[in-house]
Amino acid sequence: MLHVRVISPADRTDAVLGIATECPAVVNVLRLPGAAHAPAGDLVEFDVAREAANGVLDALRDLGLKDTGGITVEQLDLSISTAAEQAEEIAPGDPDDAVVWDELTARTASETRLTWAFLAFLALATQIAAIGALLDQPILIVGAMVLGPEFGPVAAICFGVMSRKGALVGKAVRTLVVGFTAAVLITMVCAAAGRLLGWIEPSMLDDRPLTDFIIHPDRWSFIVALLAGIAGILSMTAGKSSTLVGVFISVTTVPAAGNLAVAVPLGHWSEVSASLIQLGVNLAGMLIAGTVTLFVQRALWSRYGLKVVRSR
Repeated sequence: MLHVRVISPADRTDAVLGIATECPAVVNVLRLPGAAHAPAGDLVEFDVAREAANGVLDALRDLGLKDTGGITVEQLDLSISTAAEQAEEIAPGDPDDAVVWDELTARTASETRLTWAFLAFLALATQIAAIGALLDQPILIVGAMVLGPEFGPVAAICFGVMSRKGALVGKAVRTLVVGFTAAVLITMVCAAAGRLLGWIEPSMLDDRPLTDFIIHPDRWSFIVALLAGIAGILSMTAGKSSTLVGVFISVTTVPAAGNLAVAVPLGHWSEVSASLIQLGVNLAGMLIAGTVTLFVQRALWSRYGLKVVRSR
């Protein structure tokens, strides 16, 4: 269940209550006249089954409450109520399969921000991957995959393409490009310094049977990226963030960037192109699969989701 809190101007409160009471998947409706002070208005609260949230939120948005009031949605971890159980039974589908588009919009928008934290995590992950390539240590490669935050902007691009939001796509692409460029350059400088100090040498990249998959992109790399893209989007839309770890471990975007960063100062030019291809193959696979997954989910929920019709 989701808990919805609405601040409504007094002249629109009846319409808000109408939306809530007419939807069979809404329960526990409360009205507190004049309870809101900034902005001024009435406070209406109710619980709604996750599967029916899209129709309710769309109807509330049509009232113009974004500009004249406010709509807040929270996830309820526990609701002990027979009425709530009945509301979930009435709503089509299962809560874990439901996509709340406003929730996904907010989440993907936050993933496009080029923050210092994003740059730091990506740079650290790339450096760990570079060390893993130099030492031929798969465990370091896996650790770098888990640490890398790059799937957030990838998901934002998929959602931006599906919803035709060019600005969102542009911001996410900028975050990815700037993030990977900064991470590779930082790692490259560190690798160059390590070579000057005698800590690393070109021969370290010559024979590494445990991690050479990074520089051998093939059809399986693309297939795994496709599967990871589907799993990643499903984990975000279903609110199963724990499964994203598996997505991170499946694709070799960060390891490819780390390998690229050490291949340049060590003069392994053939690995530079191979790393770029690996990076491109993984990103392309996730973008294609993620976008198609969102289109399929939108089509299914548009057809089978619970509709909310406002009274005139």
